[in-house]
Amino acid sequence: MNRAALLVLADGRFPAGGHAHSGGAESAVRAGRIHDAPSLAAFCRGRLHTTGLTAAALAAAAAGGLDPLELDEAADARTPSPALRATARKLGRQLMRAARATWPGGELDALAAARPRGAHQPVVLGLTARSAGLGPEDAAYCAGYETVSGPATAAVRLLSLDPFEATAVLARLAPELDRVAGRAAELAGRAVREGLDVLPAASAPLLDITAEAHAGWPVRLFAS
Repeated sequence: MNRAALLVLADGRFPAGGHAHSGGAESAVRAGRIHDAPSLAAFCRGRLHTTGLTAAALAAAAAGGLDPLELDEAADARTPSPALRATARKLGRQLMRAARATWPGGELDALAAARPRGAHQPVVLGLTARSAGLGPEDAAYCAGYETVSGPATAAVRLLSLDPFEATAVLARLAPELDRVAGRAAELAGRAVREGLDVLPAASAPLLDITAEAHAGWPVRLFAS
């Protein structure tokens, strides 16, 4: 395994556009649900075990060689919010550009041609991991980490939260990220044998509702 590639892919400086998105944290801050480090930790934990698990399993399945077009349809079915579907495809399109420049490959080219407006980001992430020589569990770790690192980074800007506190939140979530990534990889392996219906469809309805409201805000710091 080319584990150094995992560091590049998970690095927040990788030009995939994620810095412009808060993962729902901007809405949660405005509503008062995130106001300090403990409430940020609670938000990130909930996101990790719901939408994070779903994204990690989709990424692991793509890295494991399942049909990315079928996975993209599965991702659509697991994303009820139109605003979040649009965000996922925009982020997928941006990640695809960076991935094809960094780890070019025929599978990435084929998906880009089939989904010119963008495939769902976790699917692109998994295919990117595969192109970089990484495995399903690596892809699951990367997807899971993005689920919590985005809101943590956004909270620093939105609340002027101490960056040390935000980093501590991520560090303390590490054991749970291990479990989520392992579970996601396990389910992706089962999907190879049993079909895509075994992939998780865990959701966070409040994130869906607030994403729709956030999309209509006339002034906002983050795109989502």
